[in-house]
Amino acid sequence: MTVREARAQYFARNGFSDATYRDRWVKLKLGPLPLAFPNTPSRQRAVPMHDLHHIATGYETTIAGEGEIGAWEIAGGCGRYAAAWVLNAIAFAGGMVVAPRRTYRAFVRGRRARPLYQAGWSDDLLELDVAELRSRVAFGDAPPRATWRDRAAFAGWLALLALPGGIVATAMLSKL
Repeated sequence: MTVREARAQYFARNGFSDATYRDRWVKLKLGPLPLAFPNTPSRQRAVPMHDLHHIATGYETTIAGEGEIGAWEIAGGCGRYAAAWVLNAIAFAGGMVVAPRRTYRAFVRGRRARPLYQAGWSDDLLELDVAELRSRVAFGDAPPRATWRDRAAFAGWLALLALPGGIVATAMLSKL
């Protein structure tokens, strides 16, 4: 299956479309609570790659799944996409509340990943097959064993997120 076909299925399953990339507001439900925030230009540039990461990793769009993808993307790096750093930090923190083991495993996987943020978006990504996409982002079938460096990096991120203003600090670090 091509990434384009997989993305169409992902959109249908989750009630998304590529038009949502350009909407002025992002509208989500956090459980029973509706949530809306501006769809900034930074987010608009990052979200197509984020969606392909969902396809490559299989992480769902549930709260736990967003925690997993947030931890995976943070660990692999979000490049110059400030919105990705901030939104993933929020998701990572939420994942630690609802699914800490899954979030930790995703972080360890992300430490060996090559998220698409490094190279940036290209429409050519949609023509890959899903296996090629998984290979490109280095998402293997077997979860890796955590090293002491993985554990130290994870602890560092948890400490940063636990600080007052930890999300703001993440945004500031993304500018470096």
